[in-house]
Amino acid sequence: MRTAVLTFTVMLLALSIHADVQPQKDFDLRRFAGKWYRVGLAYDSPGFVRYRSKMRISMGILTPQLNGDANLTMWEMSPLGCHPLSYVYEKTSVPGQFKYFSTRHNRTKDIMVVETNYNEYALVLKHKKMDKEFTQVALYGRSQKLRTELLDKFREFALSRGFSRESILTPPAAADDCPPA
Repeated sequence: MRTAVLTFTVMLLALSIHADVQPQKDFDLRRFAGKWYRVGLAYDSPGFVRYRSKMRISMGILTPQLNGDANLTMWEMSPLGCHPLSYVYEKTSVPGQFKYFSTRHNRTKDIMVVETNYNEYALVLKHKKMDKEFTQVALYGRSQKLRTELLDKFREFALSRGFSRESILTPPAAADDCPPA
């Protein structure tokens, strides 16, 4: 009985992390297209802790498709060098909300553009359900350096979603050769 109550409580907490969040009003995928840098990350997975010191700003390019889906190619530095990761974000009935299949986790994940001004920053919420529910908040910028106010907005948003200060990261800049010119 106690285990059932604990499981239910954890599920409610996970749902409350993103249940009241809405995507950007009047989201425009065409304006959102182009180059983005992931300059901030908040993650509630215990496995994330061991990688914190290795994280760097990563760069991606989002390309809209005619059917409303979007392709995203992200480049990340690893011990083996700079490598691309490709994702297909499938549109949903709600503009600014997508789903995609993660081959790494063999799961479908939800992703939502919570707020953006299109030319400077975007707050993005990602959710996946595995053996438990995990949520991630990311701050993307059109450049690797963002105004202090935007970094503060990201931190405040992550804290308001229940993330601890220790789970919020603004990594250092990526290597100059990732992605290769």
